[in-house]
Amino acid sequence: MIDPKKIEQIARQVHESMPKGIRELGDEVEKKIRQGLQNQLAKLDVVSREEFDIQTQVLLRTREKLTSLEKRLAELEAKGQTQED
Repeated sequence: MIDPKKIEQIARQVHESMPKGIRELGDEVEKKIRQGLQNQLAKLDVVSREEFDIQTQVLLRTREKLTSLEKRLAELEAKGQTQED
């Protein structure tokens, strides 16, 4: 999920960019903006940076393991070819 601090920062920026009359409504407007952002972002199919980084590491380890297994298979196949000759 999106970092709540980022949502709060965006909500604050939107709130600060509003006309003074609306800004004077204060916390209620910022709260509504934050809720709207959270609702819209929840509809998106996104992952947090932390989750993305974890999955990237998993993929790298899987790729390394696959490369190792492919190398081992090639060695075994070569060994099998040598024994057949």
